[in-house]
Amino acid sequence: MAPQINGSVVKAFEILHLFSPERPVITAADLARDLDLNGVTAHRFLRTLEQVGALVAESRGHYRLSFLFADLGDRVRDAQMLARLAQPLLNGLTDRLGEGSMATSFNGAKVTCIAKAQPRRALAVDVRVGVELEAWCTAHGKLWLAHLGETELDRYLAGHARQRFTAATVTDEQRLRQEIAVIRKQGFALNRGEREEGLFALAVPVRSRSGRMVTGLSIFGPSGRLGGAQAEILGALRQAAAELEAALYGPPAPVQA
Repeated sequence: MAPQINGSVVKAFEILHLFSPERPVITAADLARDLDLNGVTAHRFLRTLEQVGALVAESRGHYRLSFLFADLGDRVRDAQMLARLAQPLLNGLTDRLGEGSMATSFNGAKVTCIAKAQPRRALAVDVRVGVELEAWCTAHGKLWLAHLGETELDRYLAGHARQRFTAATVTDEQRLRQEIAVIRKQGFALNRGEREEGLFALAVPVRSRSGRMVTGLSIFGPSGRLGGAQAEILGALRQAAAELEAALYGPPAPVQA
């Protein structure tokens, strides 16, 4: 049996998706043109969305998004919710690969571990939930930096001194920018002993449907055990990231033929 879909709810979300930085305000005429609605129906949708607090009338017939969505977004971005959804996937990664795994958030300066899984090994690298890590010398941190806009990245690099932790730590701004460009292209980040000697880590992003990074997932452990398994680790992480994206946003919309 086909699922029962409420067309009015679908149409309301189509209206909300019309808003963008380039078009912060819409009118009934916009709805009539872009969504093929008649004027009366378009006006009724806008007034209804205003009544429930989703839209605010800036002037007669001109509407913008309300801050209701910012409030809802704060609830969705809560680290505890992300951690709860990520934890079973981290457990699966660690069981499969036999090494530590974690998920992170980013406050614009440092990366924070919000969830982790620890392997059943006598000797294993451990990271505590809540620990903060530098961005310029960790796989997660470089991944978050790669998802910043150019202005935000410039601000970060200008405002944070870069300490050398090991011989592999990259502190030169130009070299770091080059690595960030590579990360943006390949879609994952590596840490080859840049924060701790002998530690290897590989991290991939979990993105919103619009491409914004919402968290990162990584596998980490001794270089001697992981250095030659990059392809397997990357495949497992990307699969877990896709599953977490589906848990956060639902399955991707089918491609129209």
